[in-house]
Amino acid sequence: MRWAYWNPVKVRFGAGTFDEVGGLIGKRRYALVTYNQSIFNDLAARLTKVAGEPVAVIDNIETNPDCADLVNSCRVFGAATQAPEVIVALGGGSMMDAAKVLAASKGDFENVRRHLTEKAPLDMSAIVPIIAVPTTSGTGSEVTHWATVWDSANGSKYSLAHPLLYPEAAVLDPQLILGAPRGLTLATGLDSLSHALESIWNVNANSVSAGFAVEAAREIIETLPRLLDNLGDIDLRTRQARGSLLAGFAFSQTKTALAHNISYDITLKIGLIHGIACSFSLPIVMGWAIGNSPDCDAALRRIFGPDLSEGVRKLRSFLEGIGVKTDPATYGVSPAEWTRLVEKALEGERGRNFIGRQTVKAA
Repeated sequence: MRWAYWNPVKVRFGAGTFDEVGGLIGKRRYALVTYNQSIFNDLAARLTKVAGEPVAVIDNIETNPDCADLVNSCRVFGAATQAPEVIVALGGGSMMDAAKVLAASKGDFENVRRHLTEKAPLDMSAIVPIIAVPTTSGTGSEVTHWATVWDSANGSKYSLAHPLLYPEAAVLDPQLILGAPRGLTLATGLDSLSHALESIWNVNANSVSAGFAVEAAREIIETLPRLLDNLGDIDLRTRQARGSLLAGFAFSQTKTALAHNISYDITLKIGLIHGIACSFSLPIVMGWAIGNSPDCDAALRRIFGPDLSEGVRKLRSFLEGIGVKTDPATYGVSPAEWTRLVEKALEGERGRNFIGRQTVKAA
């Protein structure tokens, strides 16, 4: 078996590491991508004290970066009096996705749009480095080289990807995550679990990615229920952040698979938050994955025990126990619509990564 693993992101992890961001910026001019909310304004003020004022602040993105908003984001970025030499992404996965779009845009979203829709090449010499500072535990985007771009007006979703879009550095400070409410903690935690499991039942999996994924899944399954009842526990926040990071290292090599591809239509059509949309189907997909790869089965046994059929039940019970329904009908999806969604997802970019495609088609 031949495989390779490469991830160039320099990671700083632990309470208090936010104070290191100024040193990572150094003397470079920086743009700040963050939310226009009081807690983030306070963090921005802390950063300004050590790194100086940013040459641009992009704060018009909320969730699921959309083409309509990114046009304005790129315009602000490109209008900076002095060109930014580095981008600081402070927030959840949406901020990091937006930062990657900005980094590749040369100040004009049209450059990214043409790349996404027409396969026009990006100007590699113009890609701006990123320092990623996540304030949620779920996205893993701080250690990946792609970003999700939504086009809600046309019912589409794109993935921007380039090796130069790996962040230069990632700073994971669990103290920044303490204020995340229960709903966000649940959704992001399940997103990271999906990243871990989807990198296991994946045609691109390898020994290193599987090792990260198994450790991530075990950590998240053990930690998340306890964290949801103890949101202010810094030790649990630290463990969840670690699980999310390890899941990021896993799927940075493999990308996601079928459950994520299923989720895109559900998010676009009924607005179900991403972390729930990509995780409620995990027990179903795990059932399809079993028996297709000895390596996959071995990794799943390290998480769920020797009986993988019982493992499917354990995963379903885990999700139901933290309030996530696992029946597609709960989300307004009829059996016929579910069949159509799965068939469509199997042919999607992420669906083609799933090792059990033939099993599903034969069912």
